[in-house]
Amino acid sequence: MLSDKVRILDFDATVAEQKALVERYHPAVVGLRAIGPSVRLWSNSSNARKVSAAFDPRLRNAVTFLGSGDFHHVSSLLIDQFDEPLTVIVLDHHPDWDILPPRLACGSWVSRILRRPHVKKVVLLGVGSDDIAMPAIQTGNLAALAGGRVEIYPYRHAPTVTLFRKVPVDNVSVKVRPGLCGATIEWRQLQGMDLTSFIADLAGRLGTKKVYVSLDKDCLRASCSRTNWEPGLFGLPEVLLLLKLIRENFDIIGCDIAGDYSPPVMDGRIKAFIARHDHPADHSARHQAFREVQAANEKLNIRLLEALAL
Repeated sequence: MLSDKVRILDFDATVAEQKALVERYHPAVVGLRAIGPSVRLWSNSSNARKVSAAFDPRLRNAVTFLGSGDFHHVSSLLIDQFDEPLTVIVLDHHPDWDILPPRLACGSWVSRILRRPHVKKVVLLGVGSDDIAMPAIQTGNLAALAGGRVEIYPYRHAPTVTLFRKVPVDNVSVKVRPGLCGATIEWRQLQGMDLTSFIADLAGRLGTKKVYVSLDKDCLRASCSRTNWEPGLFGLPEVLLLLKLIRENFDIIGCDIAGDYSPPVMDGRIKAFIARHDHPADHSARHQAFREVQAANEKLNIRLLEALAL
């Protein structure tokens, strides 16, 4: 079960500097700033081992803050701590399911955890980005979608016409209409859905009662969160309700929260070049003082912890 402990993996001096949160929850702070620029966006195996070695196994069931969404791939290292069958529920504006290298990257970590036999399914909630539209979807994990290991429920999204790669079967979250060159994917969308019934149905048909929850605050509208990425579509009441419903219908055994804003300091010219082109110009923290960004994210982080009954 989810513990009442809070942990901060301090890669980028964000959550650890949120004084009200620290004073209220007395989190365990793991100092990782020295390797933060090397781990941001993606990590090599050497740094991944350093990060994993810093995990206290007694905090396996804690709520863990990762800082910027640029570190969301660290979720996969946290999930590596478990060996019991579980479902991973992800709230994110992006699916993070790319099949291209690097494997341990913020855009591909979902595909990495799908290699773990104890991860029975990944359920992605609130996706709204172009990563599930053409052409980006062609490098997504369509095999996992077709095989039912991944379910995607966008907040809202137009049907996607795929080319070249076929999606051979339907699953619960999508309807697939085959075509000559591929298929049209019609998404089951969360906007306007009865979320209480949705989570109850999900709990009734999943083969695992235990879940790990991973939340990137970029799934929220810009009025709610300030991140390195473009804003999502969820309203805060919807996310708080989803966390409450997941807590009531499942056994949450672990949880992480990413999406605090920090300046994208990178190690190496290649990573810096990619970061400049990968991060959107319209990220939700743009043109705002860092102090104001921190205050808004701290308030949001506390609301999220409260929804998890902490």
